[in-house]
Amino acid sequence: MTRRTFLAASASGLALRAAASERLPIHKAVLFSMLPSQLSILDRFQLARDTGFEQTECGTTDDPHQAEEILSASKKTGIRIHSVMNRDHWKYPLSSRDPDVVAKSMEGLKTSFRNASMWGADTVLVVPAVVNPETSYQEAWDRSQAQIRQILPLAEEVKVIIAVEEVWNKFLLSPLEMARYLDQFNSPWVRSYFDVGNVVLYGYPQDWIRTLGKRIVKLHIKDFSFRQDPTIKKRVADFVNLRDGDIDWKEVYRALKEIGYQGSATVELDGGGKEYLADVSRRFDLILNGQ
Repeated sequence: MTRRTFLAASASGLALRAAASERLPIHKAVLFSMLPSQLSILDRFQLARDTGFEQTECGTTDDPHQAEEILSASKKTGIRIHSVMNRDHWKYPLSSRDPDVVAKSMEGLKTSFRNASMWGADTVLVVPAVVNPETSYQEAWDRSQAQIRQILPLAEEVKVIIAVEEVWNKFLLSPLEMARYLDQFNSPWVRSYFDVGNVVLYGYPQDWIRTLGKRIVKLHIKDFSFRQDPTIKKRVADFVNLRDGDIDWKEVYRALKEIGYQGSATVELDGGGKEYLADVSRRFDLILNGQ
């Protein structure tokens, strides 16, 4: 190898390493429920700030006084509420055949949109359907789409995106299905809230990310460790801290970089105190830096 060739190869290697370590332009958020519940709302927001987070995601809040307190804490600490996690879609699924159940779900969804509008959040996380013995896959698909279409005018009015999440609800089990489900709305107000951890039982997050691409509006970040359960003779997943599990975070990093994702990412793990949250935040930084 000549000196010129050596220098060129060295420069190329340095450039590749620099590119690989480029931080993703993603806002770090922590789920509000991870912050110690014994603290006041203001102190919980301040703890998020003190442990290195920029944003949070709050749950549906019925009490207007509590909603005002949450807004005040957000303003005082500079921690933005970027999303609202809708509450009633599990207990009262949009895919139910019972109109009373669906009505309760829709009312809860409207509350979530009121919260989002008040707090300045730009998404409401929605689990669209639950497949069970009473609800077939096709029924879940058709019924949930019908209800989401009914809520779309409100989403457009308040400029808050309906962010559909894939969860362990036996529904939308592949990135191709999720893409098709979203595309059928033909609306910028229905997009994907992609959970990196939820798909690892039946897929690979990097595949989902590349397939969904610009459909992804928000991210949930969690990690799992897989083990074989001898009692049921199946592989099961346990929640673990970020980078302690089996998710290939470097591949996730590469996929997010490829699609040019620049939104918010909310860590969704068990809660804890200041030391624990600071460690989660540090691990989050390593992921965003491609390490």
